[in-house]
Amino acid sequence: MSEDPRILELRAMRERTRLGGGPDRIAAQHSKGKLTARERLDALLDPGTFNELEPFITHQGDEAGMATEKYMGEGVITGYGQIEGRTVYVYAQDFTVYGGTLSEMQSHKICRVMDLALRNGTPIIGLIDSGGARIQEGVRSLGGYAEIFRRNAQYSGVIPQISVMLGPCAGGAAYSPALTDMIIMVREQSFMFLTGPQVIKTVTGEEVDNEHLGGAEIHTAVSGTAHLAAASEHEALMMCRQALSYLPSNNIENPPFFPPTDDPLRMDDTLNSIVPIDPGVPYSMHEVIRRVVDDGSFFELQPEFARNAIVGFARIGGHSAGIVAQEPSIMAGVIDIDAADKITRFVRMCDCFNVPLVTFVDSPGFLPGVDQEHHGIIRHGAKVLYAYSEATVPKISVITRKAYGGAYVVMSSKYLGTDVNYAWPSAEIAVMGAEGAVNIMFGKEIKKAEDPDAERARLAEEYRTRFNNPYHAASAGYVDDIIEPRETRAKLIASLTALHDKYSPAPPRKHGNIPV
Repeated sequence: MSEDPRILELRAMRERTRLGGGPDRIAAQHSKGKLTARERLDALLDPGTFNELEPFITHQGDEAGMATEKYMGEGVITGYGQIEGRTVYVYAQDFTVYGGTLSEMQSHKICRVMDLALRNGTPIIGLIDSGGARIQEGVRSLGGYAEIFRRNAQYSGVIPQISVMLGPCAGGAAYSPALTDMIIMVREQSFMFLTGPQVIKTVTGEEVDNEHLGGAEIHTAVSGTAHLAAASEHEALMMCRQALSYLPSNNIENPPFFPPTDDPLRMDDTLNSIVPIDPGVPYSMHEVIRRVVDDGSFFELQPEFARNAIVGFARIGGHSAGIVAQEPSIMAGVIDIDAADKITRFVRMCDCFNVPLVTFVDSPGFLPGVDQEHHGIIRHGAKVLYAYSEATVPKISVITRKAYGGAYVVMSSKYLGTDVNYAWPSAEIAVMGAEGAVNIMFGKEIKKAEDPDAERARLAEEYRTRFNNPYHAASAGYVDDIIEPRETRAKLIASLTALHDKYSPAPPRKHGNIPV
């Protein structure tokens, strides 16, 4: 019995959808060392879980009458699958079809999976590889971008949105990933910019190539637009999977809990000697974090941007947690404009998705200087204050050494609503450092002394003994307990367990007005 010709036709049509722009263009994609859109989805998702949606869509005409070929799928593959058994919705732009450029119908497909992700409370992941708006469609392609942008904004904080940049993303198209929760780029392959090298050369006379204008190194280390840079597409896709393992599927779920293989009661005696006696000698906060969290679980974001601040996800006793800290070995852990923006964005993301915040504090304050003041360090520092004050997730802080002035206040201090505040014996909590304080308080006496330097040192040591110690702060209730550093892991696990069901609703309002 011969097969139904309609079934044969369906099989042929499906094969056409799988070929995208055709074998030659697929070969061209491979020749650049790039995977096709379908190969990327196969690498990202659990094997055999992808289900495609709207594979037969084609463009519906163009204003200029220039498009002569129709390709099924319209330059983007959309659907749903699973990552570690959890459902996600995905779209992958297909560079073999009109360079992955966005048309009205491509926008329709992307918006469709975004809407489905929202309705089902699941993350949405975009694999970006596109030359921008499809010029042949004129304003309809621009309208398509606007539809995506609106959803990016409206769904922000409801479902996780991750953009994996696997090729170009030029012009207004770059605003979509910029609106998502996380951007992952591939070194020497992906780039983002609003105006390309040719436009910049024409307008300003500056000459620059794609990589130095908007490549992975620029956006992870200089602009702070991207969160992670990978050496290959496969590594970028694995980073995406790893990032999702710390996040819930939506804003009404709790993050996944993984039974820890690392002893919850483990104490690391190295921590008891990690902070030098001399307050001017740096140490590694990264090392502190690694020794406190579950073994190998720290997943740092933006590691090359504003390196004086640290943000990232970790597991502590199996609990997902957002880690915020200063790095005292970089600029003494001072908070500048970039660090403030980095911390603010991360704190708000954690609060969106019910991820508890653990803050390690060691900062001498905000970076002084005319340039910082003129560029709005007050406004940017206020963002950190706003983010911590607004956050209703469990909040725990550990003051390891310096907590001076405004830096003490904004970094998850007790009176911003932090639930548990710990201090190490090395903690110094004060308006400013001892040397600065005595210069202001006893400046005249120091000048009149026979040996001003010796008198300044004596007064500074007296001030440090009386005021710059955790016992003075604890006596006034500014910290909840002073702990041995080696106890930190066990204390954090106990606190996270106790705060698991925290309920702290915000007052009714449309939304606050963060000082952007």
